[in-house]
Amino acid sequence: MKRSEIPSLDDLRAFETTARLGSVRLAADSLALTHGAVSRRITKLSDDLGFKLFEKSGRGLRLTAAGETLNLTLGRFFTELTTTVDSLRSAHSQQNALVLSCEPSVAMRWLIPRLANFQSAHSHIALHLSVGGGPVEFRRDRIDLAIRRLDFALPDAWRVQRLFAEKMGPVMSPQLAPAFAAGEYIALGSKTRPDAWSHWLSTHPAVRPPTEIRFYDHHFLIVEAALAGLGVSLSPMVLAADDIDRERLVAPAGFDSDGSHYGLIWIGKTELSGKARDLARWLEAQCRISCG
Repeated sequence: MKRSEIPSLDDLRAFETTARLGSVRLAADSLALTHGAVSRRITKLSDDLGFKLFEKSGRGLRLTAAGETLNLTLGRFFTELTTTVDSLRSAHSQQNALVLSCEPSVAMRWLIPRLANFQSAHSHIALHLSVGGGPVEFRRDRIDLAIRRLDFALPDAWRVQRLFAEKMGPVMSPQLAPAFAAGEYIALGSKTRPDAWSHWLSTHPAVRPPTEIRFYDHHFLIVEAALAGLGVSLSPMVLAADDIDRERLVAPAGFDSDGSHYGLIWIGKTELSGKARDLARWLEAQCRISCG
């Protein structure tokens, strides 16, 4: 059979849907057609092929042997076609998306609560968020931009836009403030910076040391623990700022810069353009508001 002799795709769909659902009525509902339209397409397909596809069985229909064979082939065809189209759509969506990688704690405690505002102001940008720390595999992971604490060596090809200085300080629920002042508190630290408490205490000799230091895997966990009243967390200001504004946390000793910065990183051209530039400008504005 020549390709020009292949039956109409609409007729084949009507047949396959009827065979799959076992009913012309159900097929009509699925295809948003009338019962008569589906019946006519199946009849036309049968006439074009030169053999019957269905035969009566009681009050219903059943496939003929030829219909069974055709239905098996069409089932594989439509499944493969659906998979191919979905894959192409997904690839197209990825190409048009903007992928931002961000350190987990900053993503959870600072970025995600603000993303609704970004999407509202930039509805044309499909922003995909990925979490990770340290060096970035831009090409391997198809990342466009990354937010990182700049505490590692950066390749010459990387471009950096500084966002905010890292500032650290002890935060706690208001109820724990008297215990902190009396030195009767449990200190909470992150395993990612195991020496942070000892360094901070050495630069603040007037502050009484804790009775114990306990470590969690990430900074966002120790901030959540502080909110739950489990201890005093030595936290980056960016992670605690929102809860301090809401008076859920207090920082009686304030925050001190540790000399490091967070930055927005990318590779390629020196100046960002298009969607990446829109995101960079929005991030810069948010940092001025909450991290300045």
